[in-house]
Formats: sequence, structure tokens, C-alpha cells
Amino acid sequence: MFSEMRRKKQMLSIQENIAILQKCTSGVLALSCDEAYPYAIPMSYVYDDGNIYFHCATIGHKLDMIQKNPKVSFCVIDQDAVVPEQYTTYFRSVIAFGEIMIIDDGEDKKDAIEKLAIKYFPDDIPANRASIIDREWKSFYILKMTVEYVTGKQAVELVGRQ
Repeated sequence: MFSEMRRKKQMLSIQENIAILQKCTSGVLALSCDEAYPYAIPMSYVYDDGNIYFHCATIGHKLDMIQKNPKVSFCVIDQDAVVPEQYTTYFRSVIAFGEIMIIDDGEDKKDAIEKLAIKYFPDDIPANRASIIDREWKSFYILKMTVEYVTGKQAVELVGRQ
């Protein structure tokens, strides 16, 4: 189902892919449905145990597309250094493929928004975080992407440098 990488020596290991997903703070979520153009949107996220979590509003184009087709991909760029004199870039990126679901209530929603809050606001005190989450609870959904396949690649110039 997924194409084999042509330049295997540039392929990142599963551990490297996961480390990048844990470290980075934004990526591009790609969605599609049968009759529309693909839709790619920058998103903040948190990776946890084979799942990628996002938060979003309770209405919108993104949700409409997910309801029509839950198969998505998510791309994170870890490095993109332009090297003009070589007409190239030293890049490192990861693409995750999987299915996404909408979580509109319950403990899964609470756990995911806490993980997002801790990632982006680690110094916030728990009581303040809980207060903000309670206040905003009805105005957001969580999107949970279950990762089925992940692949990562880096510029040949970076191979062996890590």
C-alpha cells in the first residue's frame, strides 16, 4: 500500500521518526474527500504512543472533510537548511499516515487537551490549565490520528551526522 523509499540510505529509523514527532511543534495535516481538492492545513499537535492529537473548532471545512474521508497524512519538517552554493537543502522530515477521528467529549478529550496544553505551556500551573480547559470545553474538539505508517527521510549530506 505504501511505496518503498527509493533512497534507502536516507531513510530515518522508526526511533528517529518518533523523536522528530515528539520534538517538533507544528506540521501540515492533509485531508481529502472524493470530489474536492486536497486540503492541507498547518496544525499544532502532540504525539503520544502511536497517536497524534490536534485541537480544532467545533465546525468547519476540516471536520466536514474528515467525516467524508478519515484517511489523512501529517508531515513534519524537522530541518530545512538552504545551501545555495550547492543548489540544495539539508532537510529532515517525517510523514505519518493514518485515520483520524473526532473526539467531542469525555475522558479522551480531556486527556488529549491536557497533553497539548502541557506541550505548549509546560510552566503553567495545573489549576490554571484546568480552569482554561473548563472554560473553553464546549468550543473545541480533539482530532485523534491513529498512525498506521510512518516514514522519514533526510538529505544525503546529513546521513551519519546525527
